[in-house]
Amino acid sequence: MKTAQKLILKFEDVDNNDVGLVGGKNASLGEMIRELGKKGVRVPSGFIVTAESYRYFLRATKLEKFIHDALHGLNTSNLKDLARRGALIRNKIKNKEFPENLTNEIIKGYRALEKRYGKNADVAVRSSATAEDLPGASFAGEHETYLGIRGTRELLPAVRAAMASLFTDRAISYRVDKGFDHFKVALSVGVQKMV
Repeated sequence: MKTAQKLILKFEDVDNNDVGLVGGKNASLGEMIRELGKKGVRVPSGFIVTAESYRYFLRATKLEKFIHDALHGLNTSNLKDLARRGALIRNKIKNKEFPENLTNEIIKGYRALEKRYGKNADVAVRSSATAEDLPGASFAGEHETYLGIRGTRELLPAVRAAMASLFTDRAISYRVDKGFDHFKVALSVGVQKMV
């Protein structure tokens, strides 16, 4: 397992033992890049904004308390209220700025990707939950991916939007229905070169 303080990791540095830090999708992509690359299979690379970055972002901006308060007393069968609360949380996450050190790490990760793939390389910004594919639950398809993102001006808001997708109406409802604590599931974001 990689150190929990890591805000950004290269795909090449993770494998299926790192699901708690990078989520199921990103761990599998790292494993593919490491193992299939040796056999000549080219899997586009990039970097991961870790689940620790997500948790740090929520703590540093006081979003954790806001989300907790916004979800208090939620009845998921009241779809109008669920939609209102979900939209409130997503908008709040999207409109908060990352702490400066996290912003700098994401930009540094993208600059390294540009060195490999060219200036303003287009990327997929992919959500990867730390609780994906647990026994009796599958979070696949619950969170968002953003395609064709170019440059850091587009990248930073796309990473926040991917993080905010942990609170889509369907994701909130699914966690409640399956008995998952909203704060026991975190989200990492893969930034992967598009083909």
